[in-house]
Amino acid sequence: MLKAFYHLLARDLRLAFRLRHELANPLIFFVLVVSLFPLAVTPNAELLQEMAPGVIWVSALLSVLLSLDRLFKQDYEDGSLDQLMLSPNPLVILVLAKVAAHWLLTGLPLVLIAPLLGLFMYVPAEANGVLMLSLLLGTPVLSLVGAIGVSLTVAVNRGGVLLSLIILPLYIPILIFGANAVDVASDGLSVRGQILFLGAVLAMSISLAPLATAVALRITASR
Repeated sequence: MLKAFYHLLARDLRLAFRLRHELANPLIFFVLVVSLFPLAVTPNAELLQEMAPGVIWVSALLSVLLSLDRLFKQDYEDGSLDQLMLSPNPLVILVLAKVAAHWLLTGLPLVLIAPLLGLFMYVPAEANGVLMLSLLLGTPVLSLVGAIGVSLTVAVNRGGVLLSLIILPLYIPILIFGANAVDVASDGLSVRGQILFLGAVLAMSISLAPLATAVALRITASR
C-alpha cells in the first residue's frame, strides 16, 4: 500500500509539473487578490492589519477551490480513474495519495508565501507564525473536504458552481477559526483553542474524508 501511495503521488506530481501554467494559477490568484486589496480599500496600516486575517484566509480558500476541479477530472476523462478503482490496492489509500499531491502543489505554496503577504498587510511579526501554522493545519482540510465534493461532481460537465455549493458550507468553520487565530494572535492573546480545533478537524478529515471520497467515486462510476 505504501508503494502504491508513493507511485501515485509521484505520478501526479510529474503530470502537474508538465502543465506549469496551470500549476501556478492558484498561487498567482492568491498573491494578486491579497496584493490588490489595499489598493481597492485603503492603505491605512491599522485598517489593513484588522482585515488581514480574513482577507488572507478567504484568498487561500478561493485559491484552493480554484484548483479542485482538476483533482479527479483528468483521470476521469482518460480512464485512469477506472483503473484506480480496479486496482488491488485500497481506493482510500489512492485517494489519499491524490489529495496529498494536490496539497503539495496548491496548499503548501500558499503556506510558504503567506508570511510575506502577512507583512504586506501589516500583520504583526508575532502573528505571522500563527498565520503560517493555521494555514498549515487548515489547507490540508480544504483539500480533503474538497475531494469529497469533486468526487460527487466529477461526471458533471462544468460542475464548478455545484462543487462550490456543496463544499463552501463545509469550509466555513475552518475559515472562521483560521482567521480568528491570526486575529487573536495579533492582539497578543493565546490561540491554543483555535489551533487545537484546526488540528482536531485535520485529524478527523484525514480519517474520514478519503473514505467518503472513495465511496462517492464508486457511486459516480457506477452511473
